[in-house]
Amino acid sequence: MRVIFAGTPDFAATILDGLIDAGFDIAMVLTQPDRAAGRGMQLRASSVKGRAQAHHLKVLQPENLKTAEIQYELRAACAEAMVVAAYGLILPAAVLQIPVRGCINVHASLLPRWRGAAPIQRALLAGDSETGVTIMQMDAGLDTGAILLQESVPITSDDTAQTVHDKLARTGARCIVQVLNQAPDPRPQDGSHATYAEKISKAEARIDWTNPAEVISRQVRAYNPMPGATTTFCEKTLKIWRAYPAGKSSGGATGSVITGGGEIVITTGNGALVLTELQAAGGKRLTATEFLAGHPMPPGTRLGI
Repeated sequence: MRVIFAGTPDFAATILDGLIDAGFDIAMVLTQPDRAAGRGMQLRASSVKGRAQAHHLKVLQPENLKTAEIQYELRAACAEAMVVAAYGLILPAAVLQIPVRGCINVHASLLPRWRGAAPIQRALLAGDSETGVTIMQMDAGLDTGAILLQESVPITSDDTAQTVHDKLARTGARCIVQVLNQAPDPRPQDGSHATYAEKISKAEARIDWTNPAEVISRQVRAYNPMPGATTTFCEKTLKIWRAYPAGKSSGGATGSVITGGGEIVITTGNGALVLTELQAAGGKRLTATEFLAGHPMPPGTRLGI
């Protein structure tokens, strides 16, 4: 089968790999234009572009899909389907109608739960016990199209956004191949159960120590690896990469260190939180023991002030 692929980040690159490995004829790859990134703000190609070039596939990087030129290219490809995964650009109605089998999206949630930009992080923040992949026939709405296939994936107590991302990417690659090969009948979503996965902002990644330990623990996991849950220590930014709730706290002001010997235990609004991996501004990720060797935290030390 001849397909067009549209995607941008690592998640999408894994889906593209699955299509290539399954032997699909990739007519072309659409990905977002190179963006400035990193401290030097150098132009950086997307993961999908890198993967496509490694396989000598045709790559197009339009700013949008509204122009007659890009729509002509898509029609000229004579693809049976267009597979979309974390592309980041809106597909106009005219584009949705170009492939014979339409445009098929690989979405990282069990739709209609968590429509939108950050389904993995929102599932972790909400404390969901499972998430999954939905293969969806795209329409003009935001993740509202008919469902072709779903597969659930459990969320464990130590999962981070990265580990869930990786599991869903592998699952999505397998599921899209199954859908393209088997053409299952679509079933409509029940919009009454829809929730919206708003894009993650750096501001919301700042830890509020008056929240319960369980809530903060989910926040730490959801924002690992991006943007990283943050607090302050000695008036400088401190990132918390791993932490877990540890029962009741012994009182004291929220955000204060209960013990800072071989581990770091913090008082929260409800219960204590054990910090196991931290990163000071300009430093490396360190275990709690490593961090304390260079940054003493005697009992009573306050974070977030």
